Amino acid sequence: MILTVMGRGNSFILILIFTLFPMGINGGQSQEIQTKERIISTFTGRAPREWGEVLEGVKTRLNTDQKVLALTFDACGGSKKLGYEAKLIQVLESEETPATLFVSGRWIDANPEIFKKLSNSLLFEIENHGLNHKPCSAIGRSVYGLEGTKRVGEIYDEIELNALKILNLTGRKPKYFRPGTAYCDEICVEIAHSLGYEVVNFNVRGDAGITHPKKQVKKALLNAPPASIILMHMNHPESETAEGVIEAIPELKKRGFRFVKLSEYGLR
Repeated sequence: MILTVMGRGNSFILILIFTLFPMGINGGQSQEIQTKERIISTFTGRAPREWGEVLEGVKTRLNTDQKVLALTFDACGGSKKLGYEAKLIQVLESEETPATLFVSGRWIDANPEIFKKLSNSLLFEIENHGLNHKPCSAIGRSVYGLEGTKRVGEIYDEIELNALKILNLTGRKPKYFRPGTAYCDEICVEIAHSLGYEVVNFNVRGDAGITHPKKQVKKALLNAPPASIILMHMNHPESETAEGVIEAIPELKKRGFRFVKLSEYGLR
């Protein structure tokens, strides 16, 4: 703000000139660039030694001895995998069963109104499944026919740009990151930690990438030990995941299990 005083005889005219600088926007963009440059400088040139779903630093269980289960549902991002399992969400809502939803940026873009509805629900917490649902690799490794990120800068984009997308849409930045396909190398894990996220996979494969029929989904849930993180999917309405969950939830409640979000407990 610039204050100018102009005099004319006994009269004074005060002119207030406001100059608006988008400090928040420009400052935020500058910080993102600096963070990305730091990540690239720190991690480029290292050769990864590990590759898989379970690596050091990847969390797969709730850190508790209580009789609780964490249902986690992935919304992936392949060209033919951008659907929405409405029946599944309706079941969770009718049973008042909380869950953690890992969503990709591609799925968000394909389902903006559904994403908005889910993010406004107190039953669900929204977490990060990658901008483009890519396996998280420093050298472009592939799995299930999907090519991973090829370099450190792409790992940053896959993690942080989707986190910022979720933040801009919900007002809340995710705490957890699950790579596309759940595969990553240790460099991805270290980068995620450097950005302030925990990498979370699972110890129970609930629907085996939506290949399980409802009986096997139900069996996987009923056999889950306490403190399990269960992986299923919510972007394949043609699957039988919802039917398996429908049958398993009441039985698990009868057995004394509670369902929780990931954020309600520490992870291990």
